[in-house]
Amino acid sequence: MPLAKLEQQLTEALDSGVCSLHSLTGGCVGEVYRAELDGGETVVVKVDRGKHPKLDIEASMLRYLATHSEIPVPEVIYGAPQLLVMQYIEHDGQPGPDVEIEAADALAALHNVTAKSYGFDDDTLIGGLELPNPRSENWPEFFADHRLRDMANRAVEAEMLDIATCRRVHGLADNLEQFIPSPATPSLIHGDIWGGNVLINQGHLAAFIDPAIYFADPEIELAFIDLFNTFGERFYARYSEHRPIDDAFFTRRKDLYNIFPLLVHVRLFGGSYVHSVQATLRKFGY
Repeated sequence: MPLAKLEQQLTEALDSGVCSLHSLTGGCVGEVYRAELDGGETVVVKVDRGKHPKLDIEASMLRYLATHSEIPVPEVIYGAPQLLVMQYIEHDGQPGPDVEIEAADALAALHNVTAKSYGFDDDTLIGGLELPNPRSENWPEFFADHRLRDMANRAVEAEMLDIATCRRVHGLADNLEQFIPSPATPSLIHGDIWGGNVLINQGHLAAFIDPAIYFADPEIELAFIDLFNTFGERFYARYSEHRPIDDAFFTRRKDLYNIFPLLVHVRLFGGSYVHSVQATLRKFGY
């Protein structure tokens, strides 16, 4: 999108002139900018020029986190399918010794936000991909149908995953209750905690961005963090002070849960992620 046109859209949406626009790195979908407004405010602007823009869903997820939890997230200033404007949060990316403790406290508190069923009131997104969230009281069934089978099928449709591996995913999904229990209470999760979605400033946690929320077994959040090495041992030790972590999570379930984010990466990028999915399936006999 030409910057002059974007400036005009921002002026109309925010009722404020734009002093400057600077392109930022990051963002799975569209373009990301830092904008200085006439009133002195600095904001982050996302633009989605795709055929089916969905930035309004990201706006809705951030607003939900802001109103239903204490987790630090950017304030949404304007949200529409093609245009999202958020509070700019200062960050230098330099972690201090307390970041893992602060993240553990924040995420444990987030996981204490509960619901009566898994899923969500609406479908959400991860990396621009739709997350189907029909309500369910059976966690293994929800995870099998709406995470494993669904993402494997979409990866095949996108020609990123072979049929044989997809069938192996389905085989595991058919027998998922052998491997994971249904937790006592569904917990609200951020859903996409990798390093790029954690803002750090002056040695402290500043905010989490780009959520992929729904109500789930919170272990899937912990597994995702382990997969991408977002945080280390201090995080898990602190988290377990708030919410004890079963030993079987570390020895078995985290690998199973991580088949889903690996399938997301297969759908988005293909390549070596397919081999990672296959290796994990072998661990469980599929």
